[in-house]
Amino acid sequence: MPLIVILDDQVTNRRIFEKLAASIEAGVTVRSFADPRAAFEWLKDGETPDLIVTDYKMPYMNGAEFIRAFRERPEFVEIPIIVITVYEERDFRMQALEAGATDFLQSPVNHQEFVTRARNLLKLRKQQLLLECRARTLAKELASSEQSREAVLRDSTERLAQVIDTIPAMVSASDAEGRILFANAFLGRFVGKDPTAVVGLSLDLLNGRGSPTRNRGLDRKVFETGQALASFEEELVAVSGKRHVFLTTKSPLRDGNDVVVAVLTSSLDITERKQAEAHLTHLAHHDPLTDLPNRVLLSDRLRREVARARRGDRPFALHLVDLDEFKSVNDLLGHAAGDRFLIEVARRLRGVVGPEDTVARVGGDEFAVLQTGVTREADATDLATRMVETIGEPYVVAGRRLASGASVGITFHPGDGEDATELLKNADLAMYRAKSEGGNQFCLYVSDMDRRHRHALLLDGELRDAIAHEQFVLHYQPQLEFGTGRVVGAEALLRWNHPERGLLSPGEFLARAEENGLIVPINEWVLREACREAKSWHRRGLEGMRIAVNLSPIQFRRLNVPLLVVKALADTGLDPHCLDLEITENIVMSDTEAVIDHLKQIHRLGVSISIDDFGTGYSSLNYVKKFPVDRLKIDQCFVRNMSDDPSDAAIVRAIINLGHSLELTVTAEGVETERQAEFLRAAGCDEVQGHLYGRAMPAERFVGFALAQSHRLPPVRESL
Repeated sequence: MPLIVILDDQVTNRRIFEKLAASIEAGVTVRSFADPRAAFEWLKDGETPDLIVTDYKMPYMNGAEFIRAFRERPEFVEIPIIVITVYEERDFRMQALEAGATDFLQSPVNHQEFVTRARNLLKLRKQQLLLECRARTLAKELASSEQSREAVLRDSTERLAQVIDTIPAMVSASDAEGRILFANAFLGRFVGKDPTAVVGLSLDLLNGRGSPTRNRGLDRKVFETGQALASFEEELVAVSGKRHVFLTTKSPLRDGNDVVVAVLTSSLDITERKQAEAHLTHLAHHDPLTDLPNRVLLSDRLRREVARARRGDRPFALHLVDLDEFKSVNDLLGHAAGDRFLIEVARRLRGVVGPEDTVARVGGDEFAVLQTGVTREADATDLATRMVETIGEPYVVAGRRLASGASVGITFHPGDGEDATELLKNADLAMYRAKSEGGNQFCLYVSDMDRRHRHALLLDGELRDAIAHEQFVLHYQPQLEFGTGRVVGAEALLRWNHPERGLLSPGEFLARAEENGLIVPINEWVLREACREAKSWHRRGLEGMRIAVNLSPIQFRRLNVPLLVVKALADTGLDPHCLDLEITENIVMSDTEAVIDHLKQIHRLGVSISIDDFGTGYSSLNYVKKFPVDRLKIDQCFVRNMSDDPSDAAIVRAIINLGHSLELTVTAEGVETERQAEFLRAAGCDEVQGHLYGRAMPAERFVGFALAQSHRLPPVRESL
């Protein structure tokens, strides 16, 4: 049974290699050592391994020194040795090769590659042992035979030649002058000649098919040392022109006086295995759609760049790229078109990066770029700018012109992370920051992003608890009619009665609720609670009092809003004419046909529709005309400065005139001074809302205020 020896001073590496070695085939025995001296002590007991796996950097001696000492024992000359090293420099490989290494693997080791290479070397070792066994059997036959030595030798030689001709490997013998003494059938087929015809020819027969100079040099080394060489891989070209990979060994052939008279070369064709190995390795490390490196290969290359950077010679940056509108491509044209779009994005990214940079696909519509040789921040920001620009260029697929923005997050090593995991996490945070700020841009990671991310996760949990434990409350801000001074309605404004921080305004939590989707159940509660409260006002003498409730754009995207409104009205018994739904301009501009249909259904119920913050979005007379709108609310940013800014004053007058020409009611928000109120009254504004007339207040206080205010003309400011 095969015996494999593992030599590595790192206990984690030893355990990994032990497990991998045991999986190569049934019956494998594995011995591992942390110290080269302990390994040599164990070898003194007469054990002969079939494969050695050794790290290059070890205590007391390095891998090359260990191999050199190991090869000094004749019985270990042909034992295959795999050297594992994190160093990519040629000097380390040459030192190990000169000492007698058989093969190399780069750390961190790919597990599948390790098993494949180790299995190939074990098969070669078994072939060597088989040839040795047959040679010993032949020697015994010669010693015991009663036939003449010449006849036995001739018969045995013929039988041995037949055996060698059946071996699936090239086998040849050459003398000290480089002339071929023997060649088997496999070699003859490879060079396109009869095996007997190559006898006596020079090793230059292989000229152009490999490296004859190297082969003659290796043969001379066998003649000089009298020892076999460690196995090595080489690439040779057959007469057909096809390239093959061989695992080659060279051993001395001696005469009766123990003098080396020839070199026996055997080369096992491992081309198919190498191709299968390369194919499987490629599949394991590349995205099947774009053929870009995947997250596994990216992480591997990141780890190598980190190792290089620690030696001070390879600064780098990591870019995480997310497509902003890819979902709409899939929804509009289907996944086949989406796949073609991703392939095009991959092609464009490869076109803008440097020759030593890595472009990888790490998710559905997410890519990463490992940028090497970054000496200044501008190197990374320039590349990120080019990536955003090239992705944003229109692309024709299925007869449609498509375009998608890109959000890019950038991290630098070592400032933004010491390892691959930390760099990827921080690049992800920076990318989401770029996306939250509108997308189609890049964002550099800054140290407080992780803190803000943790705060957002904490806030998510607290918001879920707030919903479950009914910690939200509504306050109501009065809306007064200019002509009569009467309170005609109130806007329901959300507050969070936080158990530790007290009463919180929407600015401290509503944006996060929009991001994580919790705004949907929160706004459902707001609508139902506002309708319930308004119904109670009617029973207390405020008949016909209107309640205004804000709707979120997310509700229109995720819910059947008309059904939600019908259910709230039915559950509370509120007259639909007393409900006013406030929507912002970005709602009506997002999905025009669907929003028009929903708003018309709601309007037919008798519910009124107001456009909140009018003038701050993408205002369009066309959508104001098409939508079933009852009221325009002038945003307080115009009201605040209209007394001093002629432009704001003109905008306020224009909105009031527009509303009246369309037979809409106009309400001004944020009125805080008598001067503002006088301007609005003179301009013909219908309704007013602001601190001058009343702050947002709890329901009970609002009822008392509204009952008292309805008897006062003109309206007076609420006492504070």
